[in-house]
Amino acid sequence: MAKRSGNSEDLHGVSRREFLKKSGILIGGAALASMPIFSACGNAKTISLTSSTATTLVETIPATTVTMTNYTTTPAVFTTTAASVTSPVPTMSGSNPFDGTVILGRPAADFMAVNLLASAATEVYVAYGKTSGATGGQTDVFSLLPGQPLEIELSGLAADTQYYYRVCHKGPGEQDFSALAEAAFHTQRFSGSTFNFGIQGDSHPERTKSMFNPDLYRITMDNVKAHHPDFYFLLGDDFSVDPMINNNQLSPQAVNGLYSNQRTYLSVVGSSSPIFLVNGNHDQAARYLLDGTANNAAVYVGQARTRYFSQPAPGNFYSGDAEQVPYIGLLRDYYAWTWGDALFVVIDFYWHSPVAVDNVAGSDNGAKKRDMWDITLGDAQYKWFKQTLEGSKAKYKFIFSHHVLGTGRGGIELTGGYEWGGKNDKGVSEFAAMGPGWDAPIHQLMAQNGVSIFFFCHDHLYVRQELDGVVYQAVPIPADFTYTAFNRDAYKSGVVLPDTGFLNVTVSPANVKVDYISSYLSKDETQTRKDGQLTYSYLL
Repeated sequence: MAKRSGNSEDLHGVSRREFLKKSGILIGGAALASMPIFSACGNAKTISLTSSTATTLVETIPATTVTMTNYTTTPAVFTTTAASVTSPVPTMSGSNPFDGTVILGRPAADFMAVNLLASAATEVYVAYGKTSGATGGQTDVFSLLPGQPLEIELSGLAADTQYYYRVCHKGPGEQDFSALAEAAFHTQRFSGSTFNFGIQGDSHPERTKSMFNPDLYRITMDNVKAHHPDFYFLLGDDFSVDPMINNNQLSPQAVNGLYSNQRTYLSVVGSSSPIFLVNGNHDQAARYLLDGTANNAAVYVGQARTRYFSQPAPGNFYSGDAEQVPYIGLLRDYYAWTWGDALFVVIDFYWHSPVAVDNVAGSDNGAKKRDMWDITLGDAQYKWFKQTLEGSKAKYKFIFSHHVLGTGRGGIELTGGYEWGGKNDKGVSEFAAMGPGWDAPIHQLMAQNGVSIFFFCHDHLYVRQELDGVVYQAVPIPADFTYTAFNRDAYKSGVVLPDTGFLNVTVSPANVKVDYISSYLSKDETQTRKDGQLTYSYLL
């Protein structure tokens, strides 16, 4: 937050104290880079894109939208209309394996994004329908380039409907298309429906010596898949670039490798459950790292997050961050939508604070000598958050963030400070002076507007606390082979349990049920510790 007056916008790179003397600097409006060339095949023509603005091409394929995006500028959208297909209808008679991953994203009432990545050049299309084993529609055939994610967006779908689909693929020299195993997804649930979703805390794949075991991560992914969630949240610190920065190994290719590597695990879940990303401190998708060029960690990460995972953008279904940042485009960092009887809201401090919110890039140490009032949602996000909460009539409201204020240790222990509670570290209220135009601190907004649960992680353990009717739920990490409750001393109350596993949340018209599903390596199982067991559960 920065002290503001009138209609001034977010501060970008200017501290709160400086803003008291001069106006803010808004990042945005720079010329966009030119797009690389893409080719669309399957209808006997090739289309090359070189424009720095959006290009819309009308194809002749039934009820499908295909988006091919270079992710450094405005996407080029291939919009399809119901008409005859000019290319031969491919058949699925091959039996070759697909050397790649499939991750769903951006579910809505009438569409789903299918994000594909392969190591070799591949021709692909998606066949889909409402009945298992019988696909009634299909997309055109497109070229999937090696190491380059391709997004195929299925539109014109029916709301609150189970769809079945198969990704069909053909490599160089192969005569026939082969098909992946059938998978399924669900479009937006109607009010009154019962559904479930999943959440994991910090996976930290880089910490193989302390809290990450790849086999245990795969076990957790299998456990998640067995619960068939409508979608799955990652609450941050899943793509840490700090070791790269510390070892002077940072590059776009290295960052892309982090996101590609996570897909090998997440595709177990993500092929049927869309993935939502929440920004974490070690991910370094952070405004303070922007330097006006395309060559910095924030830009590399900002591009990779939306390239390798199809994340929400503001529009008819989702609301959220509409700011365009040079070399990145839409950040897709905060967003909200309604599903069944629940409102889902993701908030982010990292892209909107002019200082390092937690650790400085390349270090595990917390930032020093920063003004905690500079850790902020920013004007635009605060106003959007307030309007979203106040305007929702959903029975349940869920908020997701990496942590209270994005830093510190503990849950409700931190709720009195700064933008979250309005007081400084001496317990003196400064909110009125430091936040003119803001109606109330974040916790008060949540309590006043009936927020059910605030989900967060960062502390690497399971904790359930409650304050003013709001449940503060710390989410366990998914691959900790030590099964430890890290940082438990920071929590002075509540239910505290050690890792490892995920949360499965079931929403029904009657209540919300939150289940902690534990994961164990087979060698670590005992009579009282079984992989996939229900360790703790509660109802709201």
